Amino acid sequence: MRIFKLLLDFYINSSIHVALSCYTLVRMTYYMFHIPNDEATANFVFFGTIVGYNFVKYDALARAKKEKMKTELKLIALFSFCSLIMIGYYFFQLERITQIVAVVFLAITLLYTLPFFPNRRNARNWAGVKIYIVALCWVGVTIGLPILNAEIPITSDFYLKCIQRFILVFCLVIVFEIIDLSNDDPHLQTVPQQIGVRKTKTLGISLMILFYLLEFLKNGFDQKQLLVNAVLFVLLSFLLLFANENRSRYYTSFWVEGIPVLWWLMVVFI
Repeated sequence: MRIFKLLLDFYINSSIHVALSCYTLVRMTYYMFHIPNDEATANFVFFGTIVGYNFVKYDALARAKKEKMKTELKLIALFSFCSLIMIGYYFFQLERITQIVAVVFLAITLLYTLPFFPNRRNARNWAGVKIYIVALCWVGVTIGLPILNAEIPITSDFYLKCIQRFILVFCLVIVFEIIDLSNDDPHLQTVPQQIGVRKTKTLGISLMILFYLLEFLKNGFDQKQLLVNAVLFVLLSFLLLFANENRSRYYTSFWVEGIPVLWWLMVVFI
């Protein structure tokens, strides 16, 4: 049992789980826009998420060097380095425009983590901004990159799916913000800090209703997607309703982050 917990913790702490979520959202984009499987983009996003999230999570710790790195952190560092090599491999398989946009998102990740100006906080600590940066990055990476690389014309459906994806990621992040409420710096001005937990849950559920209704505006929507989205709405609504500061970290780091994976699996097997 202890070995299983160690493996699960490494799976989560090394950002494999969140990378899998990002990967499956790219796959959802392929499904929605009828794009043939593009392994280069999907794998680039997977390994890029691992490196990006690990950089955000462990950069400050690595630079501080206040204590000797534990074995798990050394393994995560090695795993991240191997993932960086894979990023380079898949990067050169992308179209030029996709490469340029990918570099833009790299710059946003650096801005999110590193203070570019003296005596200034990084973007991660800008009051009330974090959730929007995260949601926009996920939209750009999981919809923008696949569409650009496939050279598909931009239509109204593209903008519709961007709005839906933004709503989905926004709602996933506010579950994290509810659970982290007691630990977050008050200056961050997260959504629960600004409007309270109850109103945050109401906002999340309202946004998920909008997420579902937007599907009816798509050109030629299909019944299967409506069914899958209905299940997604119910699951995420329950996770929002039962979110509180006493939940374990697995509630968000495994179950909430696993929602995109389940969404894609439903599309594959239903």
